[in-house]
Amino acid sequence: MDLTRALPFRTRSISAENPTGEPGNGGRAERGSHSTAHASQDLPLGWKKSPCIDLAAGETRMLADITGPGIIQHIWMTTLPQHWRRVVLSIQWDDADYPAVQVPLGDFFCQGWGRYAPVSSEPVTVAPAGGLNCYWKMPFETRACISVTNLSDHDIEGCFYQITWAETEVAEDCLRFHAQWRRSDPLEYLQPHTILDGVAGRGHYVGTYLAWEAHHPGWWGEGAVKFHLDDDEEFPTINGTGTEDYFGGAWAFEDPVGRYAPYTTAYLGMPQVIEPSGFYDNQQRFGLYRWHLKDPICFRTGIRATVQALGFRSVEPGRERYRPLRDDIASVAYFYTQPGSAPPPAGPTLDELDPS
Repeated sequence: MDLTRALPFRTRSISAENPTGEPGNGGRAERGSHSTAHASQDLPLGWKKSPCIDLAAGETRMLADITGPGIIQHIWMTTLPQHWRRVVLSIQWDDADYPAVQVPLGDFFCQGWGRYAPVSSEPVTVAPAGGLNCYWKMPFETRACISVTNLSDHDIEGCFYQITWAETEVAEDCLRFHAQWRRSDPLEYLQPHTILDGVAGRGHYVGTYLAWEAHHPGWWGEGAVKFHLDDDEEFPTINGTGTEDYFGGAWAFEDPVGRYAPYTTAYLGMPQVIEPSGFYDNQQRFGLYRWHLKDPICFRTGIRATVQALGFRSVEPGRERYRPLRDDIASVAYFYTQPGSAPPPAGPTLDELDPS
């Protein structure tokens, strides 16, 4: 985007202070409908009256219902971290029969374990102390619907959001943004975790997030990430050399010796390392992302992505053997494809989401 030239857009933005995004409609609320609306009772009209919403137990709330054409450019959201695995974010494009995005709120923003971890990457940024941002380009032709569902049996107070888009024409061959979530808890023995499957169309794969819980002591990241493209059957076109290799690291992410080194960069990272610290907290947990923005994985007729869970057996030094693991792996696959070519798996239940 050349910012020295006049851009052919009109910018619009939806938040609780302007729930329709209409021009000149922000800050008109006389009183908010959220649980802390009393805080602004002494402020005049046009000040901070309605900055957020509450989500009742089991409630689905439409955050944005936008008439196209246009391109969503930025989504910012926040609520308390303990809710991030209890709220599901859904996005539906145009006249589709199913959502293109149906992902737990935290996982979508690389926060799969319900604990805040800063992320400094190009498409996803998580700022102190839990500001969830994404910059995925999301075109739509006729309509964009963004909603959140509170799957828990408790009300959630204070859900903040702002969704900014450009009113602009969209090319007929524009692909639609998708994100799908899956979890294996625990993974079946000698079976890979499926990151993405069921895509039957043309497009490109642009990112992976994994929330990984190791169920054994020792190293867990020897398994390969594989991409079966188009007509691939048993064997894939892309076969990686190890889990930490796929995420840009090496030698078990160890730096200094005996310690994991969290890191976050523009295109890859392991921003979250949760190590055992006390009674009942006895499993290591990791959050990892890899964005294929400079190296998109392109497919013509379909794609399937998997990751193996593989560690080492406890044997004498110099005689190590691989050990298939039965870890807890949740994933988000981010990709662009043709409308109607990627039906999502069934929406997650609260029990499936539970990070405890």
